[in-house]
Amino acid sequence: MYNIFFFIIVAILLFDFITEFILDWLNTRSWRKEIPPQVAGLYDAGKYAKSQQYFLSNLKFGWITATFSLAVMLAMLFAGGFAVVDKIAVGEGRSEIIAALIFFGILALGFDILQTPFSLYHTFSIEEKFGFNKTTWKIYLTDKIKSWILGAVIGGGLLTLIILFYQWTGKNFWFYAWGITMVFMVFFTMFYSNLIVPLFNKQTPLEDGELKDKIHELCRKAGYTLDNIFVIDGSKRSTKANAYFSGLGPKKRIVLYDTLINDLEPDEIVAVLAHETGHYKKRHTLQGMALSVVQTGLTLYILSLFIDNPALSQALGVDQPSFHTGLVAFALIFSPVSTLLGVGMNVISRKNEFVADRYAAALGYHQQLASGLKKLSVKHLSNLTPHPAYVFVHYSHPPLLHRLEKLEETAN
Repeated sequence: MYNIFFFIIVAILLFDFITEFILDWLNTRSWRKEIPPQVAGLYDAGKYAKSQQYFLSNLKFGWITATFSLAVMLAMLFAGGFAVVDKIAVGEGRSEIIAALIFFGILALGFDILQTPFSLYHTFSIEEKFGFNKTTWKIYLTDKIKSWILGAVIGGGLLTLIILFYQWTGKNFWFYAWGITMVFMVFFTMFYSNLIVPLFNKQTPLEDGELKDKIHELCRKAGYTLDNIFVIDGSKRSTKANAYFSGLGPKKRIVLYDTLINDLEPDEIVAVLAHETGHYKKRHTLQGMALSVVQTGLTLYILSLFIDNPALSQALGVDQPSFHTGLVAFALIFSPVSTLLGVGMNVISRKNEFVADRYAAALGYHQQLASGLKKLSVKHLSNLTPHPAYVFVHYSHPPLLHRLEKLEETAN
């Protein structure tokens, strides 16, 4: 028998699907046939057309995968798929923790297997066609296995602790779960590059030379001490370039993709790092962590108010209520709130990107940053004219043309 939570979940799934379709459609309406003047010197007609073809290929692919995912979720709800998995997980008198681990393990593995053909097509067809893919079948498979193991160890460990807190403290579990989640968050922020990245990529210290000297010059300008500068072999998976800061305090480090070093001039790379330094100097990283902590605490508290409601489990077709089925139903019902919180985080993130750009410009890297951003956009075949509504919902970084306009205003 379907209850009110069941219909709410179905309505949310359909609303999300239709909303995303509309946003994607609006994005296609914002295309310009002419090359924007800000990048006219870097894009020729063929390259510009290729960037739109890449966008359209990903758009069509996204519609197919979204439709498939919706169909799977609706089938699980209407055909009692969650109840079948729950019956397997609970078995004959298994403990709540073991049942939950089996339940989420089956769901995670099942959905991953169903999504794998789409992932393979995207990597070895779309990305390959447009010259981005460098992933081999061996790398793809080993990445997949490593991700499964990490998900089982980290996700399973955190889930076990949360259920233990629930068993020990009842509805007050949210406070202790919040605390352990914060510990996980800080730990992985500090040690991600030391513990997780080496499982997938090789990191080597940046060799002495012009680039390293210029980075140290940037650090002197910014009053910023940094000795850990590493190069990561991103080119073994993709030709796309990136750079990031990681860690906190003495564990902070710069990580440069080898593709970035190949694609940009040293001054342009330093300008990108000046932007990243701006995030640190303006405490954007700590701000983001603080907001994530508040968001996590709020979510866990609301979960504690609903988790004992048997109607949550019944919405998934499960007669015997449990923590794990209630958690899944709650996650589906709470998804609109999560989306709104994500939109708010994106608004803040885009604002911070402009602030970090201004910081880099104030250090004297205005021209170099603009040049580097243009080159990366061309290299990645970025959509230069996304629709404002799509940007508002999904973009954590401002579109290239907006960033160039703000940089020009800063220079003047």
